[in-house]
Amino acid sequence: MAASMMAAGSVCAAPLKTRDVIEIWPGGVGPGSEKSPAQLTVTERSKVAYWPDRIVTGITRPNLTAFVPDKPSGTAVIVAPGGAYSRIVLDKEAAEMARWLNPYGVTVLLMQYRLPAEGHVDGKDVPLQDAQRAIRVVRQNAGEWGLQPDRIGFLGASAAGHMAASLGAQFAKKVYEPVDAADSLSARPDFLLLLYPVVSMDDKLTHLESRTNLLGKDPSPDLIRDYSADLHVTKEAPPTFIVVAKDDPVVPPENSMHYHDALQKAGVSSELHTFAEGGHGFGIRDARQLPVSDWPNLAAAWMKAKGYIKQ
Repeated sequence: MAASMMAAGSVCAAPLKTRDVIEIWPGGVGPGSEKSPAQLTVTERSKVAYWPDRIVTGITRPNLTAFVPDKPSGTAVIVAPGGAYSRIVLDKEAAEMARWLNPYGVTVLLMQYRLPAEGHVDGKDVPLQDAQRAIRVVRQNAGEWGLQPDRIGFLGASAAGHMAASLGAQFAKKVYEPVDAADSLSARPDFLLLLYPVVSMDDKLTHLESRTNLLGKDPSPDLIRDYSADLHVTKEAPPTFIVVAKDDPVVPPENSMHYHDALQKAGVSSELHTFAEGGHGFGIRDARQLPVSDWPNLAAAWMKAKGYIKQ
């Protein structure tokens, strides 16, 4: 089946099909990326033929790729894989999420977002720009795409967990000028799923590579505060499910704990599942044969309890 490309804000005459690709900005190129030298590149890092580990860099045209279940329920989840804000991993935290959620009737939209250090104007804001815009475009087209505008979730892993946590806390923050009617809609996701997220930019908590790619080598105290998602949570933040491993050697698990604490203090429904083993970037496939491999079942149970997956 050939993939089809849709322009931002366009409405197709029928529900989405698997492999439809939706560019989220008019004209394709995101705001402030017109002069970026970035060139789209896919690189294979694995040396094992049947265990791919591809990354994508050089993104100026953010998009969503649809994975549609046989029996769509109307719920959608935008999935943003991680990669330290310097790359997007394609195999560990992307299509496998569709294979997990599609059987529950959930339409999955895999997100290709811009990376902040690739020559964009106001690069530190492009992740949140793309996240807000993605929610708005899906919400605008929900009726034609067979989706419910009040059942749109967002899943972010690792550095994209920071993007997701920032979206949950600052969905109403103005980070770009409106470009069309979609931007009159709310960018608030109806629920969040966070996998071993970067949350804080604080020296004691952050993942330094992600922070450097987002804010530069020596960010000011004001920048650190402004881009620490846990410091901006309000009672309007969406219900959130978080999973992390205590032995994560890359992103301190305290990031997840701080965000969960902030949600609890704001009175926002949230669940935090902490496993003893799992490391970082376990996704689904690398969690096999460990107790953390149960996280998709726990997340599905949470989504069922919230009404996003049919019982």
